[in-house]
Amino acid sequence: MRFPIVTRIVGIFLLLFSLTLIPTLLVALYTRDGEAMHFLQSILLLAIPGLLLWYPNRRQKAELHNKEAFLVVALFWVLLGMLGSLPLLLGAHLSLTDAVFEAVSGFTTTGATVIVGIDNLPASILIYRQQLMWMGGIGVVVLAVAILPMLGVGGMQLYRLETAGPMKDEKLTPRITHTARAVWVIYLSLTVICAAAYWLTGMSAFDAIAHSFSTVSTGGFSTHDASLGFFNNPAVETVAIIFMILGGISFNVHFLFFHGRGVTSYWNDPQTRTFLIIIVALITANTLLLYLGGTYGSLTESLRYGAFQVTSIITTTGFTTTDFSLWPVALPLLLMFAGHLGGCAGSTSGGIKVVRVMVLGKVGIREMMRLIHPNMVRPIKISGRALPKSVLDAVWSFFSIYVAVFIGLMILVMATGVDQVTAFGAVTACLTNIGPGLGDVSSNFHDVNPVAKWLCTFAMLLGRLEIFTLLVLFSPVYWRK
Repeated sequence: MRFPIVTRIVGIFLLLFSLTLIPTLLVALYTRDGEAMHFLQSILLLAIPGLLLWYPNRRQKAELHNKEAFLVVALFWVLLGMLGSLPLLLGAHLSLTDAVFEAVSGFTTTGATVIVGIDNLPASILIYRQQLMWMGGIGVVVLAVAILPMLGVGGMQLYRLETAGPMKDEKLTPRITHTARAVWVIYLSLTVICAAAYWLTGMSAFDAIAHSFSTVSTGGFSTHDASLGFFNNPAVETVAIIFMILGGISFNVHFLFFHGRGVTSYWNDPQTRTFLIIIVALITANTLLLYLGGTYGSLTESLRYGAFQVTSIITTTGFTTTDFSLWPVALPLLLMFAGHLGGCAGSTSGGIKVVRVMVLGKVGIREMMRLIHPNMVRPIKISGRALPKSVLDAVWSFFSIYVAVFIGLMILVMATGVDQVTAFGAVTACLTNIGPGLGDVSSNFHDVNPVAKWLCTFAMLLGRLEIFTLLVLFSPVYWRK
């Protein structure tokens, strides 16, 4: 392990992140909300460690190996969770536990919050929370690979660790820096269009920009305690549904659309097609159950709330327009399990990812067929391509570890005194990066005990980095020469 190379790159990332606080400093100065000094202090407290890590090792430009890439990404996310909490610690006057929880929740695009009274927060703090989500949606590491060619060939290792899904070697362009730039151009374009659409539906410019950050990133933070329910506007909810779905679709497919392949590129992609079919099926089921159960008085109203919450949860965004935990008992559980499914690989969504579920389903069908035809040879295919055994092994390994981690974390959270329903909801919300849960965490995590909050913070990091990137550091084999 060549630690000088690792510390150099982590230092660069911290310096880069400190620069992203400048817009929030400008907002504080413009609105005179009293937070300018806090943001200036935060910038310095981020930049100084970055300089200390980078400057002594600035000439270390050797190739970055896989083991070092794991450490770079994990260290960066943990450090960012700690140091990114500074504006919240200083400006929102949160405890260390709550500030770290809120910062990690933002950057992992989880959307779980410990803050009560969001409407009363200073404008600069509000936009900082939203900006955390926007930066975390695609990943600051991908941004760094896009604009810092000094990372050289190590960029591919970092990009693979930041990219969600089992098939991480796919690139949109021949060069990894061009791939990362393409992703960010698409991401920025969707954000701008989303903000304009929100503004046209009646949001203020501030709310439109803020919510576009957390919609395209499928994060779910809002500038209001009531989330999007604050606006009580079907047009706003329609815009949110559209861009939450777009955020939950692979950016590989968006790339094809933006480069002239047309709308059919979405339906022609089997993962996207499956994702959309699942959404329509869940919306139909939720709408009918809400209407037949008498939760809402009309089919139209049932469709409005059912469609929004299904889309919000399955894309792991976490916006709410109503307290869905109060719906008939089967529906909240159905939504939570839909959250475990998540969006498409290569998107900003959390969860297991649709393509993994597709692979597991195909493997399950093949094994049933083998009971009838033991000598049958039937490769598992996605998009007409046979998947190599390494991908199948990776999918099964991820699923088994995911289930084990979920059960273990739920037991640990319950051991801190949290009831079973709340523990299930909290771990689901954090590991899948959904945000809202069930029980006492259906609206926020304010009343959860500190130990459970730290466990949930760890769960958010595991979910965002797809478990292996973080857990591998706890393996003795990783540290052997």
